[in-house]
Amino acid sequence: MLSASQQLESKEVKVQLLLAGGHQYSVYLKSDAPILYSLLTAVVARAYKQESACDSLFQIPVNEGRSVLCFSSQHLIGLVTEPPIFLQQIEDSKPQVADILSSSYIQIDNFLTPEEHKQLIKYVLKKETAFVPTNTSTNDINYRRSMVLYSFPEFSEMMIKRIRAMIPDVICKLGLKSFSISQIEAQLTAHNDGNYYKIHNDNGSPDTANRELTFVYYFYREPKAFSGGELLLYDSKVENNLYVNAESFTKIEPRNNSIVFFLSRCMHEVLPVSCPSKSFGDCRFTINGWIRRTKN
Repeated sequence: MLSASQQLESKEVKVQLLLAGGHQYSVYLKSDAPILYSLLTAVVARAYKQESACDSLFQIPVNEGRSVLCFSSQHLIGLVTEPPIFLQQIEDSKPQVADILSSSYIQIDNFLTPEEHKQLIKYVLKKETAFVPTNTSTNDINYRRSMVLYSFPEFSEMMIKRIRAMIPDVICKLGLKSFSISQIEAQLTAHNDGNYYKIHNDNGSPDTANRELTFVYYFYREPKAFSGGELLLYDSKVENNLYVNAESFTKIEPRNNSIVFFLSRCMHEVLPVSCPSKSFGDCRFTINGWIRRTKN
């Protein structure tokens, strides 16, 4: 949406919100702030009457965080940005759509309450001996390195219930058609020093073909004791009626207490983790899983 030069560095942007009824408000946002991207996306979707446009709630802190400005995306008429931010015309990008399919995702911060996050950390540390090495369907030992806990009902049931309630909004924001859910799977994964997961998708085999959405919830102890472990989400292209990865990708930071949703067909990988202490408690932890659609 933004030009390459506009994405290089983060800077403060004055944003004047033009709302229905002649109301105007000014806020200051970082140029790389997710909320700014969401505002721009809402304006573009409304301007071009995209099917993916859906009514969502914006909540923007004002008065140095002492107040919050809340409004529906349907009431957002336009934006005035200083310095100017120019949006790419949708019709200008049409020739590229057939070649490269952009891989969309959403990342939601503060998914659990502080107390829930604290209890989850305590639970995981007590379960260290129950974790087992991960594997892949090809049993390639050099393709994936991490530890996994498949059964954790004390938290998996709560996570699945919360995720199920969010799915209609997630589907809307990703521009998907609604679908009937047959199952939500979840597992708890730990990445320590040197761990990784090479490029793959999550629905490339007959037994996983009805996985529609993938989610990854990140959590770890503070202060953060590891680096790396970013998620690379590749754009797609169609070759021989199959989705394959393009060279372009988005790097998603594993922000503590955030959850990411994306299409299971999208190719992605986990970059190697560096954890100097090699202590289990310093791992990059995730609760990751898949939302399956009902088979036809």
